[in-house]
Amino acid sequence: MPKAIALFSGGLDSILAAKLIAAQNIEVIGLAFTTPFFDSSKAEASAKNINLPLLVEDITPEYLEMLKAPRYGYGKHMNPCIDCHTLMLKIAGRKMEVMGADFIVTGEVLGQRPMSQTKQSLNLVAKNSGYADYISRPLSAQLLEPIKAEREGKLNRTKLMSISGRGRKDQMLLAKSFGIIHYPPPAGGCLLTDPMFSRRLRELLNHSEGREIRDYILLKFGRHFRAEDGAKIIVGRNSQDNEQLQKLSSENDLVCYMAEVPGPYVLVPYGKHSSLKLACALCVRYSDASGDGEASVIFRQNQKSSVIKSGALPKEDCERIIII
Repeated sequence: MPKAIALFSGGLDSILAAKLIAAQNIEVIGLAFTTPFFDSSKAEASAKNINLPLLVEDITPEYLEMLKAPRYGYGKHMNPCIDCHTLMLKIAGRKMEVMGADFIVTGEVLGQRPMSQTKQSLNLVAKNSGYADYISRPLSAQLLEPIKAEREGKLNRTKLMSISGRGRKDQMLLAKSFGIIHYPPPAGGCLLTDPMFSRRLRELLNHSEGREIRDYILLKFGRHFRAEDGAKIIVGRNSQDNEQLQKLSSENDLVCYMAEVPGPYVLVPYGKHSSLKLACALCVRYSDASGDGEASVIFRQNQKSSVIKSGALPKEDCERIIII
């Protein structure tokens, strides 16, 4: 029996692509990826619903190398779509070889996305992945050149589709024919398309190369400030932020929190003692401390803690150093 590796996001297009291939008595194994910018939760839920075996791989190290200098640049924000798709297909190709599969499947639709899914872009991505003759796009296959598996008779081209454009009508009709009623909405889950996250990421890359994967994960939580000495200061906005920042902090970090009233958890990654005064003032600013006087703040670093009295940082100073 032929075998295929299907890039699987869990969206309707990837579900249909996998179903079209499986309908030809081909073994299909799903492959989903995780990074600090997207996870596999939707893929795992959808795979379970359609009984698709799913492999999940964390590709963060390779992804970060690509993200720092994508060959084809970024989209509207920090989304390097062409380079991202190329990397995913390259990794899928390696997985195909290791598992002895015959080809790769994606849910891409010709013309669905104006930048990354034109015929030229699809061909470019396939070529740069190194597996151009092994990539099947079942939803648009009849509009594209046959691949090796089709020429060898392992994949029947006449049973694939000729869908193009941004509409969803054809996909919805096809889903109905497969008895698929429930599927996720088409909205993307990549943080690199989010304006605020993208600004934070760009600022991080401008100030440092990112010492750890944690630096990228931290971009998801709290208010972010940049001190004059270059230190990053992150202030929790709510209990969920506070909990996540606490989990992500290490002994070498400088952290502070209010001693007597509710307030934020403040994290200064790799913090120098010169950041202490500013971190404490930010802690008081976003706490429940009232009035213009000083409040007690607990600070900790390298398993040592103490209490310091601090006033709140003036609002205009917060606005000056916040990373918007």
